[in-house]
Amino acid sequence: MALQEMAVNNSEASQPDTPGGLRYLARQPILDLRGRVHGYELLFRAGPEAAFRGDGEFATRTMLDNSVLFGMDKLTGGLPAFVNCTAEALTERLVDVLPPSMTVLEILETVDPTPQVVAACRKLKETGFRLALDDFSWSPKWAPLVELADYIKVDFMLLNAAGRGQLRHKLKDVAVALIAEKVETQEEYKQACKEGFTYFQGYYFCRPVLLKGRRIPANRLFHIQILELLQHNPMDLKQIGDLVKRDASLAYRLLRLVNSPVCAIRQEVRSIEAALVAVGEDAFRRIATVAIGSELNANRPPEILRMAFVRGRFCELAAGLCALDTTEQYLLGMFSLLPAMLEVSMEELAPALPLRQKIREALVGVLSRDGSLLMWAERHEHGDWLRCDAIAQSYGLNQKELVQCFEEAVIWAEAALQLAF
Repeated sequence: MALQEMAVNNSEASQPDTPGGLRYLARQPILDLRGRVHGYELLFRAGPEAAFRGDGEFATRTMLDNSVLFGMDKLTGGLPAFVNCTAEALTERLVDVLPPSMTVLEILETVDPTPQVVAACRKLKETGFRLALDDFSWSPKWAPLVELADYIKVDFMLLNAAGRGQLRHKLKDVAVALIAEKVETQEEYKQACKEGFTYFQGYYFCRPVLLKGRRIPANRLFHIQILELLQHNPMDLKQIGDLVKRDASLAYRLLRLVNSPVCAIRQEVRSIEAALVAVGEDAFRRIATVAIGSELNANRPPEILRMAFVRGRFCELAAGLCALDTTEQYLLGMFSLLPAMLEVSMEELAPALPLRQKIREALVGVLSRDGSLLMWAERHEHGDWLRCDAIAQSYGLNQKELVQCFEEAVIWAEAALQLAF
């Protein structure tokens, strides 16, 4: 259920009895009509077993615990957090540990809307929390909570068009925002828009319509070549500079970032060469990566770029744990989302990428050790914990170390995006 996720390894004192104290904390973006992230749904899984350990109460309690320990703003980048809640979490006010202004309490479809639950929700609304009804289908018993709800989430896989139409008719006089869940394709997204949904949760934005036979635009080939050159140590500044100068938009974006308050350079920098001297190779590499990623992802949802940064940085960090080349792995992670950015199929893209044949094969889905980290990251994004475990076991990877690398990658990606936007 998760498109993009954080993996967290808490201190021993705060962990339940799971092997190694390992915790997975997933976040799935909820996008608006303009493709901007409106908020994140936070999901939790403890330990390497197949499902939540214990019952829903345990999962909710641990989700709340993680939110407090790590800070809601870090988990969601300051955007609203949609947190799954059981009846106990609502009636016993376990959610009071969360910041009301940043939290949407998502009432699970398994909650019985008793008078006690409704009363608790009314009090929570008064303190500033917002409410969402999850996997909603109409029943008269839900009427009191519908009146309090700010969002209603509708599962596109469970409720067909006729059922959604009947639901919209029931809600026509209710001031509530509709969220379409599990929207997997552009066709489903367009249908959801047509039906009046204003927020969307799913993988549709990473699956644009790919035009058969379409080639990589020439200026994008320059960007890909520069990304590859940036990973060399030391960098060939003249070669990089020559390529950057061939794209005025990229040169402008790069120099704007170098001259921004983030770099705190007193004297204006007017050339690529001067930028490298002024900020140093490591900072230049990060700034240039942000600039190029932003250019590649122009006119596409920013969440795609965030995912690319997370994948690239995760593969780079984890490569050092399993004797894989860090440069290749970084590019593998970044390039894995080029189809979503450029609307060109990976089969068309891969032959043009400056990578070894084994890495190109990993990009088109061939199973191998070279692609094991990317496979793990992709399954982690989807919340497919069983598959994550299987990949780690198959290739002798340490789950705890992978989790730590993913956490660091998410933090790095958020910092990088602060430069981009």
